Amino acid sequence: MKEWFKRVFIGQARNVHDPEVFHKVSLIAFLAWVGLGSDALSSSCYGPEEAFKVLAGNTHLALIVALASAATIFIISASYKQIVELFPSGGGGYLVASKLLSPSTGMVSACALLIDYVLTITISVVAGMDAIFSFLPATMLKYKLIAEIGGIALLIILNLRGIKESITFLLPIFIAFLATHAWVFLSMFIQHASDIPQIPGETLRQLQVSTQSTGGWATLFLLLKAFSMGAGTFTGIEAVSNGMHILREPKVKTAVRTMGLMAGSLAFTVVGLMIAYVLYGVHHVDGKTLNAVLFEKVSAGYGWMAHPFIIVTLLSEAFLLFIASQTGFIGGPQVLANMAADRWMPSKFTILSDRFVTQNGVLIMGVSSLVILIFAHYMAKTHQASSVSYLIILYSINVFITFCLSQLGMVRYWVKHRGTVKSWKSKLAINFSGLMVTTAILFSIIIMKFFEGGWLTIIVTGGLAFFVTMIKRHYNQTGKMLSRLDDLVAATEMEPLQAQENLNPETPNKLAKTAVLLVNGYSGLGLHTLFMLLSKFKGIFHNFVFIQVGVLDAGNFKGVAQVDNLHHHVEGQLQKYKSLMENKGFNVWTYHSVGTDIVEQVDDLATKVQDEFPDSMFFGGQLVFPKESWFTRMLHNFAIFAVQRRLYRRGILFLILPVRVS
Repeated sequence: MKEWFKRVFIGQARNVHDPEVFHKVSLIAFLAWVGLGSDALSSSCYGPEEAFKVLAGNTHLALIVALASAATIFIISASYKQIVELFPSGGGGYLVASKLLSPSTGMVSACALLIDYVLTITISVVAGMDAIFSFLPATMLKYKLIAEIGGIALLIILNLRGIKESITFLLPIFIAFLATHAWVFLSMFIQHASDIPQIPGETLRQLQVSTQSTGGWATLFLLLKAFSMGAGTFTGIEAVSNGMHILREPKVKTAVRTMGLMAGSLAFTVVGLMIAYVLYGVHHVDGKTLNAVLFEKVSAGYGWMAHPFIIVTLLSEAFLLFIASQTGFIGGPQVLANMAADRWMPSKFTILSDRFVTQNGVLIMGVSSLVILIFAHYMAKTHQASSVSYLIILYSINVFITFCLSQLGMVRYWVKHRGTVKSWKSKLAINFSGLMVTTAILFSIIIMKFFEGGWLTIIVTGGLAFFVTMIKRHYNQTGKMLSRLDDLVAATEMEPLQAQENLNPETPNKLAKTAVLLVNGYSGLGLHTLFMLLSKFKGIFHNFVFIQVGVLDAGNFKGVAQVDNLHHHVEGQLQKYKSLMENKGFNVWTYHSVGTDIVEQVDDLATKVQDEFPDSMFFGGQLVFPKESWFTRMLHNFAIFAVQRRLYRRGILFLILPVRVS
């Protein structure tokens, strides 16, 4: 039953040896624009609204905020273009800060980005449901939270199936959003052709009136507050640098095209919506978004087609927002995998499912989003505010922490390499501009929104940073404890053991007693387990079989060449065991495979070995720590016990040898 549900909802396993597999799961620029750029474009569904509401009666000042937003979008896009060119393998803010500033700074950037990705999922789904419930009867609002939970659950399933499937499934909706909003802007230009040229003059007049009545500083504060509340509109650009691993070759050109599509479409949409709010005199209506009110005014003369047009347009917004949550499901697990590779996170976050998806990352992002959703719903209800308004405060702070650190790292890089890099001055100017803009936005959000919820995201991000620091500390301590075992590797390579007598490797007998040892590379753990086996079962086994599975994870799932390299690496490791034991006079065979699931691969190999060596006994080693707790169990791989359970069900004798570390 479990396998049936998995096949229906998640899909059949992919073949790791399929030469087309990397082509199938990678994205061209247009699909990357859908999957990654939707985060940026969809923020136009709530960012301009939040900024416009802050302006209150000073609506014509929206033009200043809109133009500043567009300028910021292009500055950030240009600066991230240089990041992907310098780091073509991806990594985003985490890799940039780690390499160009320090590993600890990179960790802070990654923690901020992880929280941001969780909030991306949450705010996208909440804003999407706001759009849907804008045209539903008010009596339906009581089901809104249930609908939001269901939306996140559906997106988790789609992403467990695989990245490209979930994007392709939502592609028609993305096109519908572009078409309907393009029609809205075209209608605006037709219906208000004579009013548009007057907007700049009216903006200057209102700016003078506001300055004279409330003072220059008060007006500046109002503009900064509106600008900062719309700061969510500027996010999403960084998703391309974090998602380089899923882009079609040549990755850098694909990334640059994707960011060009993102920046252009986002800037046009933001400016267009802000101008439309002004021209149509849009104002807040309970139970409706400003965009819903705008669409009603635009379609006022459409007759019977007005209501269907409003529904289609709002649905396209809603589902585009659901697509935007893909940024969190794509980028979040990748950041977790990168951190796990550097031992800031549990190593299990690098593991791929048989659909080549970082399943643990998808699940942790989805579940965390559900927790934030319920918390935001409670807080918004307590403070009598919308969930989107509350989430934007948390959302914007974290993404601009990453922005600032990335730009700071790039500025430092250009200064350091000013004598060796061509056109370093222009490159420095672009990243320095990005640093100034993102830093100004970050501090304005923190100062203006600290007591409205900004303090919470700082505490949560700081708490996560402390937690991953403890993980890193544990792995470092474990590494020191394992150094004693690793000394065995050097010892065996320098002083091979003397050969045993009375054994003839020229006439192997597969019916003789055989020890089958599961290893994970030519390491201290494997050698310690082997020597313990030789000591405890001296003279019993004449044949030795070594089994190793090359684990295909987020670190090496990058192309056919990397899979072939993994095969060769595993073969080389097993050959060392073979040479060592043949030197002692034993008959030795090796078996290996490459895959994503260790248990499944070992099960297949064990069945084959058991058929060829009927009088065999299987062994594996497991580290035993001085103090075991839930923390150590979370951080270390205990797959050996799952293998033991699987082989026991097949009637295969499997013994786990404890390897103590101190």
